[in-house]
Amino acid sequence: MDKETLARVPSEDAWIREYNKLLPQWKSIQQSSRVSIPISISRVNQFDAARLDVEMSAMLKEQLVKVFSLMKPGFLFQYEPELDAFLEFLIWRFSIWVDKPTPGNSLMNLRYRNENNVPILGKEVRTGLEGRGLSIQQKMWYCVGTVGGRYAWNRLQSFSAFRRWGDSDQRPLARRVWIMLQHVEGLYKAASFLNLLFFLYGGRYRSIIERVLKARLVYESPNMNRSVSFEYMNRQLVWNEFSEMLLLLLPLLNSLSVKKFFSPFSKEKSNGESSDETECPICNSIPTIPFLALPCQHRYCYYCIRTRSEAVNLYRCARCNEPVQAIQRQGLKN
Repeated sequence: MDKETLARVPSEDAWIREYNKLLPQWKSIQQSSRVSIPISISRVNQFDAARLDVEMSAMLKEQLVKVFSLMKPGFLFQYEPELDAFLEFLIWRFSIWVDKPTPGNSLMNLRYRNENNVPILGKEVRTGLEGRGLSIQQKMWYCVGTVGGRYAWNRLQSFSAFRRWGDSDQRPLARRVWIMLQHVEGLYKAASFLNLLFFLYGGRYRSIIERVLKARLVYESPNMNRSVSFEYMNRQLVWNEFSEMLLLLLPLLNSLSVKKFFSPFSKEKSNGESSDETECPICNSIPTIPFLALPCQHRYCYYCIRTRSEAVNLYRCARCNEPVQAIQRQGLKN
Protein backbone atom coordinates (compact mmCIF):
# COMPACT_ATOMS: atom_id res chain seq x y z
CA MET A 1 0.00 0.00 0.00
CA ASP A 2 1.54 3.28 -1.16
CA LYS A 3 1.72 6.52 0.79
CA GLU A 4 -1.24 8.20 -1.04
CA THR A 5 -3.56 5.35 -0.07
CA LEU A 6 -2.44 5.53 3.54
CA ALA A 7 -3.17 9.27 3.58
CA ARG A 8 -6.76 8.69 2.43
CA VAL A 9 -7.56 6.16 5.14
CA PRO A 10 -9.29 7.96 8.10
CA SER A 11 -8.06 7.48 11.60
CA GLU A 12 -9.90 5.32 14.09
CA ASP A 13 -11.43 8.27 15.98
CA ALA A 14 -12.38 10.26 12.88
CA TRP A 15 -16.06 9.25 13.09
CA ILE A 16 -16.19 10.40 16.70
CA ARG A 17 -14.95 13.84 15.71
CA GLU A 18 -17.47 14.06 12.86
CA TYR A 19 -20.26 12.92 15.18
CA ASN A 20 -19.47 15.60 17.75
CA LYS A 21 -19.26 18.14 14.96
CA LEU A 22 -22.66 17.35 13.43
CA LEU A 23 -24.51 16.65 16.70
CA PRO A 24 -25.44 20.34 17.43
CA GLN A 25 -26.78 20.74 13.92
CA TRP A 26 -28.89 17.61 14.27
CA LYS A 27 -30.33 18.83 17.61
CA SER A 28 -31.18 22.21 16.12
CA ILE A 29 -33.03 20.49 13.28
CA GLN A 30 -34.97 18.39 15.77
CA GLN A 31 -35.87 21.44 17.86
CA SER A 32 -37.03 23.38 14.79
CA SER A 33 -39.28 20.51 13.66
CA ARG A 34 -41.05 20.28 17.02
CA VAL A 35 -44.53 21.80 17.15
CA SER A 36 -46.29 22.44 20.45
CA ILE A 37 -49.71 20.98 21.04
CA PRO A 38 -52.31 23.59 20.06
CA ILE A 39 -54.69 24.52 22.87
CA SER A 40 -57.76 26.75 22.88
CA ILE A 41 -58.85 28.56 26.03
CA SER A 42 -62.40 29.87 26.17
CA ARG A 43 -62.45 33.63 25.85
CA VAL A 44 -65.72 33.76 27.78
CA ASN A 45 -64.10 32.01 30.72
CA GLN A 46 -61.25 34.52 30.75
CA PHE A 47 -63.60 37.51 30.66
CA ASP A 48 -65.80 35.96 33.34
CA ALA A 49 -62.77 35.37 35.56
CA ALA A 50 -61.81 39.04 35.32
CA ARG A 51 -65.36 40.10 36.12
CA LEU A 52 -65.54 37.77 39.12
CA ASP A 53 -62.28 39.19 40.46
CA VAL A 54 -63.77 42.69 40.24
CA GLU A 55 -66.89 41.53 42.06
CA MET A 56 -64.80 39.86 44.75
CA SER A 57 -62.85 43.06 45.31
CA ALA A 58 -66.12 45.02 45.52
CA MET A 59 -67.51 42.58 48.11
CA LEU A 60 -64.38 42.88 50.24
CA LYS A 61 -64.54 46.66 49.95
CA GLU A 62 -68.18 46.69 51.04
CA GLN A 63 -67.41 44.62 54.12
CA LEU A 64 -64.42 46.79 54.99
CA VAL A 65 -66.46 49.97 54.65
CA LYS A 66 -69.01 48.60 57.11
CA VAL A 67 -66.26 48.46 59.74
CA PHE A 68 -65.95 52.27 59.54
CA SER A 69 -69.70 52.92 59.32
CA LEU A 70 -69.79 54.51 62.79
CA MET A 71 -67.03 56.97 61.99
CA LYS A 72 -67.42 60.43 60.46
CA PRO A 73 -69.25 60.31 57.11
CA GLY A 74 -66.89 60.68 54.17
CA PHE A 75 -63.86 59.54 56.16
CA LEU A 76 -62.94 56.80 53.70
CA PHE A 77 -63.75 58.83 50.60
CA GLN A 78 -60.40 60.59 50.55
CA TYR A 79 -58.59 57.27 51.01
CA GLU A 80 -60.57 55.31 48.43
CA PRO A 81 -57.62 54.77 46.02
CA GLU A 82 -55.50 53.44 48.90
CA LEU A 83 -58.34 51.14 49.96
CA ASP A 84 -58.75 49.74 46.45
CA ALA A 85 -55.00 49.22 46.10
CA PHE A 86 -54.84 47.48 49.48
CA LEU A 87 -57.60 45.04 48.56
CA GLU A 88 -56.05 44.29 45.18
CA PHE A 89 -52.70 43.74 46.87
CA LEU A 90 -54.29 41.26 49.28
CA ILE A 91 -55.80 39.30 46.40
CA TRP A 92 -52.44 39.30 44.60
CA ARG A 93 -50.52 38.33 47.74
CA PHE A 94 -52.63 35.29 48.58
CA SER A 95 -53.18 34.09 45.01
CA ILE A 96 -50.60 34.90 42.35
CA TRP A 97 -47.64 35.35 44.69
CA VAL A 98 -48.09 31.85 46.17
CA ASP A 99 -48.72 30.24 42.74
CA LYS A 100 -52.48 29.98 43.24
CA PRO A 101 -55.23 31.25 40.94
CA THR A 102 -57.26 34.30 41.78
CA PRO A 103 -60.85 33.70 42.97
CA GLY A 104 -62.24 34.35 39.51
CA ASN A 105 -59.63 32.15 37.80
CA SER A 106 -60.29 29.37 40.31
CA LEU A 107 -64.02 29.41 39.55
CA MET A 108 -63.31 29.33 35.82
CA ASN A 109 -60.66 26.56 36.17
CA LEU A 110 -57.83 28.84 35.00
CA ARG A 111 -54.27 29.55 36.08
CA TYR A 112 -51.36 31.65 34.87
CA ARG A 113 -48.58 29.97 32.88
CA ASN A 114 -45.18 31.35 31.96
CA GLU A 115 -45.07 31.27 28.15
CA ASN A 116 -41.31 31.86 28.18
CA ASN A 117 -40.74 28.42 29.70
CA VAL A 118 -43.24 26.04 28.14
CA PRO A 119 -42.25 22.42 27.38
CA ILE A 120 -42.87 21.53 23.75
CA LEU A 121 -42.43 17.77 23.66
CA GLY A 122 -41.46 15.10 26.08
CA LYS A 123 -42.86 12.67 28.57
CA GLU A 124 -44.30 15.48 30.69
CA VAL A 125 -46.30 16.95 27.78
CA ARG A 126 -49.66 15.24 27.28
CA THR A 127 -52.39 17.85 26.95
CA GLY A 128 -50.49 21.01 26.06
CA LEU A 129 -51.58 22.67 29.33
CA GLU A 130 -48.37 21.78 31.13
CA GLY A 131 -45.93 24.47 32.11
CA ARG A 132 -44.60 26.29 35.10
CA GLY A 133 -46.29 29.20 36.75
CA LEU A 134 -45.05 32.75 36.73
CA SER A 135 -41.52 33.51 37.82
CA ILE A 136 -40.74 35.80 40.73
CA GLN A 137 -39.89 38.64 38.36
CA GLN A 138 -43.18 38.22 36.52
CA LYS A 139 -45.13 38.20 39.78
CA MET A 140 -43.44 41.38 40.97
CA TRP A 141 -43.99 43.21 37.68
CA TYR A 142 -47.59 42.00 37.63
CA CYS A 143 -48.13 43.59 41.04
CA VAL A 144 -46.40 46.79 39.95
CA GLY A 145 -48.46 47.01 36.76
CA THR A 146 -51.88 46.13 38.16
CA VAL A 147 -51.84 47.34 41.77
CA GLY A 148 -49.20 50.07 41.73
CA GLY A 149 -49.96 51.34 38.23
CA ARG A 150 -53.68 51.73 38.83
CA TYR A 151 -53.15 53.40 42.19
CA ALA A 152 -50.59 55.86 40.80
CA TRP A 153 -52.80 56.72 37.84
CA ASN A 154 -55.92 57.25 39.97
CA ARG A 155 -54.03 59.44 42.41
CA LEU A 156 -52.47 61.47 39.60
CA GLN A 157 -55.84 62.02 37.95
CA SER A 158 -57.53 63.06 41.19
CA PHE A 159 -54.65 65.39 42.07
CA SER A 160 -54.64 67.02 38.63
CA ALA A 161 -58.41 67.46 38.72
CA PHE A 162 -58.26 68.95 42.23
CA ARG A 163 -55.51 71.36 41.16
CA ARG A 164 -57.43 72.14 37.97
CA TRP A 165 -54.49 71.65 35.67
CA GLY A 166 -56.80 71.54 32.67
CA ASP A 167 -58.05 75.12 33.08
CA SER A 168 -56.82 77.63 30.57
CA ASP A 169 -55.77 80.11 33.27
CA GLN A 170 -53.28 77.68 34.81
CA ARG A 171 -49.54 77.87 34.42
CA PRO A 172 -48.12 76.65 31.09
CA LEU A 173 -46.28 73.79 32.78
CA ALA A 174 -49.40 72.47 34.50
CA ARG A 175 -51.37 72.85 31.28
CA ARG A 176 -48.74 70.88 29.31
CA VAL A 177 -48.70 68.13 31.93
CA TRP A 178 -52.50 67.89 31.73
CA ILE A 179 -52.40 67.61 27.94
CA MET A 180 -49.67 64.97 28.19
CA LEU A 181 -51.81 62.96 30.62
CA GLN A 182 -54.71 63.11 28.19
CA HIS A 183 -52.47 61.86 25.37
CA VAL A 184 -51.12 59.04 27.53
CA GLU A 185 -54.64 58.00 28.47
CA GLY A 186 -55.70 58.04 24.83
CA LEU A 187 -52.71 55.94 23.77
CA TYR A 188 -53.39 53.44 26.54
CA LYS A 189 -57.02 53.09 25.51
CA ALA A 190 -56.00 52.62 21.88
CA ALA A 191 -53.45 49.97 22.88
CA SER A 192 -56.07 48.24 25.04
CA PHE A 193 -58.48 48.19 22.12
CA LEU A 194 -55.86 46.66 19.82
CA ASN A 195 -55.01 44.11 22.49
CA LEU A 196 -58.71 43.26 22.74
CA LEU A 197 -58.86 42.63 19.00
CA PHE A 198 -55.80 40.37 19.17
CA PHE A 199 -57.31 38.58 22.15
CA LEU A 200 -60.60 37.96 20.37
CA TYR A 201 -58.70 36.62 17.37
CA GLY A 202 -56.13 34.42 19.10
CA GLY A 203 -57.53 33.90 22.61
CA ARG A 204 -54.31 34.92 24.39
CA TYR A 205 -53.49 37.73 26.82
CA ARG A 206 -56.70 39.56 27.76
CA SER A 207 -54.76 42.60 29.05
CA ILE A 208 -51.66 44.52 28.07
CA ILE A 209 -49.76 43.60 31.23
CA GLU A 210 -50.34 39.89 30.52
CA ARG A 211 -49.05 40.28 26.96
CA VAL A 212 -45.94 42.14 28.07
CA LEU A 213 -45.13 39.61 30.79
CA LYS A 214 -46.06 36.59 28.62
CA ALA A 215 -48.46 35.42 31.35
CA ARG A 216 -51.10 33.30 29.67
CA LEU A 217 -54.25 31.88 31.21
CA VAL A 218 -54.63 28.12 30.67
CA TYR A 219 -56.87 25.48 32.16
CA GLU A 220 -55.71 24.24 35.53
CA SER A 221 -57.29 20.82 35.02
CA PRO A 222 -58.16 19.52 31.54
CA ASN A 223 -61.08 17.44 32.85
CA MET A 224 -62.72 19.99 35.16
CA ASN A 225 -65.72 22.07 34.18
CA ARG A 226 -66.28 25.68 35.15
CA SER A 227 -67.97 26.18 38.51
CA VAL A 228 -70.38 28.83 37.24
CA SER A 229 -72.80 27.30 34.73
CA PHE A 230 -73.69 29.00 31.49
CA GLU A 231 -77.40 28.50 32.23
CA TYR A 232 -77.31 30.85 35.20
CA MET A 233 -75.31 33.46 33.30
CA ASN A 234 -77.64 33.22 30.29
CA ARG A 235 -80.64 33.89 32.53
CA GLN A 236 -78.83 36.83 34.08
CA LEU A 237 -77.95 38.29 30.68
CA VAL A 238 -81.52 37.85 29.39
CA TRP A 239 -82.96 39.53 32.47
CA ASN A 240 -80.49 42.43 32.23
CA GLU A 241 -81.31 43.01 28.57
CA PHE A 242 -85.05 42.76 29.26
CA SER A 243 -84.85 45.26 32.11
CA GLU A 244 -82.84 47.68 29.96
CA MET A 245 -85.44 47.35 27.20
CA LEU A 246 -88.22 48.14 29.68
CA LEU A 247 -86.35 51.16 31.00
CA LEU A 248 -86.04 52.38 27.41
CA LEU A 249 -89.63 51.74 26.32
CA LEU A 250 -91.71 52.55 29.40
CA PRO A 251 -91.05 56.33 29.33
CA LEU A 252 -92.17 56.35 25.69
CA LEU A 253 -95.54 54.74 26.47
CA ASN A 254 -98.58 56.74 27.46
CA SER A 255 -100.40 55.07 30.35
CA LEU A 256 -103.68 56.66 29.40
CA SER A 257 -103.48 55.35 25.84
CA VAL A 258 -102.71 51.87 27.10
CA LYS A 259 -105.59 52.03 29.55
CA LYS A 260 -107.99 53.15 26.83
CA PHE A 261 -106.78 50.36 24.56
CA PHE A 262 -107.58 47.70 27.14
CA SER A 263 -110.75 49.32 28.49
CA PRO A 264 -113.12 47.57 26.01
CA PHE A 265 -111.82 44.21 27.21
CA SER A 266 -112.37 45.03 30.87
CA LYS A 267 -115.24 43.31 32.70
CA GLU A 268 -116.06 46.45 34.65
CA LYS A 269 -118.50 48.84 33.10
CA SER A 270 -117.28 52.31 32.28
CA ASN A 271 -120.52 54.04 33.16
CA GLY A 272 -119.33 54.64 36.71
CA GLU A 273 -122.33 53.02 38.41
CA SER A 274 -120.20 50.62 40.47
CA SER A 275 -117.84 53.36 41.72
CA ASP A 276 -118.40 56.27 44.03
CA GLU A 277 -119.26 59.37 42.01
CA THR A 278 -117.91 61.63 44.76
CA GLU A 279 -114.33 60.33 44.35
CA CYS A 280 -111.86 61.32 41.71
CA PRO A 281 -111.54 58.41 39.25
CA ILE A 282 -107.82 59.06 38.86
CA CYS A 283 -106.56 59.18 42.46
CA ASN A 284 -109.62 57.49 44.04
CA SER A 285 -109.89 60.12 46.75
CA ILE A 286 -112.35 62.92 47.56
CA PRO A 287 -111.27 66.02 45.60
CA THR A 288 -110.04 68.94 47.68
CA ILE A 289 -110.53 71.30 44.75
CA PRO A 290 -113.34 69.64 42.78
CA PHE A 291 -113.57 70.27 39.04
CA LEU A 292 -116.03 68.93 36.51
CA ALA A 293 -115.16 67.50 33.12
CA LEU A 294 -117.29 68.98 30.38
CA PRO A 295 -119.61 67.95 28.92
CA CYS A 296 -119.95 64.69 30.90
CA GLN A 297 -120.03 66.50 34.29
CA HIS A 298 -117.89 63.88 36.10
CA ARG A 299 -116.04 65.03 39.18
CA TYR A 300 -112.20 65.21 39.35
CA CYS A 301 -109.41 66.73 41.39
CA TYR A 302 -108.14 69.87 39.74
CA TYR A 303 -104.52 68.71 39.51
CA CYS A 304 -105.52 65.24 38.25
CA ILE A 305 -107.74 66.47 35.42
CA ARG A 306 -105.44 69.37 34.60
CA THR A 307 -102.28 67.26 34.26
CA ARG A 308 -104.08 64.59 32.23
CA SER A 309 -105.54 67.19 29.88
CA GLU A 310 -102.14 68.77 29.36
CA ALA A 311 -100.44 65.40 28.78
CA VAL A 312 -102.56 64.36 25.76
CA ASN A 313 -104.21 66.26 22.95
CA LEU A 314 -107.66 64.76 23.54
CA TYR A 315 -108.19 63.39 27.01
CA ARG A 316 -111.14 61.05 27.54
CA CYS A 317 -113.04 60.78 30.77
CA ALA A 318 -111.96 57.91 32.98
CA ARG A 319 -115.59 57.08 33.80
CA CYS A 320 -117.49 57.39 30.53
CA ASN A 321 -114.65 57.53 27.98
CA GLU A 322 -116.10 60.71 26.49
CA PRO A 323 -113.73 63.41 25.19
CA VAL A 324 -113.12 66.19 27.70
CA GLN A 325 -113.54 69.50 25.92
CA ALA A 326 -113.18 71.77 28.98
CA ILE A 327 -113.05 71.75 32.76
CA GLN A 328 -115.04 73.84 35.23
CA ARG A 329 -114.87 74.26 38.97
CA GLN A 330 -117.80 72.61 40.71
CA GLY A 331 -120.36 75.09 42.00
CA LEU A 332 -119.60 77.80 39.45
CA LYS A 333 -122.16 78.71 36.80
CA ASN A 334 -121.38 79.49 33.20
